[in-house]
Amino acid sequence: MSDRPKEPQRSREHAVYVISVAAELAGVHPQTLRIYERKGLVDPARTQGGSRRYSDADIELLRRIQELTNEGLNLAGVQRVLVLEDEIRRLRAELDHTRAHAQAQVDEAERRNRYDLVPVHQAVVLYEGRRRR
Repeated sequence: MSDRPKEPQRSREHAVYVISVAAELAGVHPQTLRIYERKGLVDPARTQGGSRRYSDADIELLRRIQELTNEGLNLAGVQRVLVLEDEIRRLRAELDHTRAHAQAQVDEAERRNRYDLVPVHQAVVLYEGRRRR
């Protein structure tokens, strides 16, 4: 067993890659990353000195942009697809939340009403009244 302390895990949004490394990881030229930034497709973090730093999430986004451009989309189309994909993710999360809330409400209503229910075999009494002859 090692006596080294565990290194803290960094989040996907922690910007660590310089532009050359990010470009290599994404499979593009560094100038392409500058174009993507100018077009508003990616927004890397900046150091105090103004150098760009890319996170793992940025690298995933750059790979998605490359995938879309390789399929024939121009950058305006890519931007529209990314906006729509983000909207789908947001709506799915909202839907999941709404479903969970609705299920919790149903469960609560069932829990409250469970004691109000009377089994049918105990509650049904046939009234025949007097028989006429």
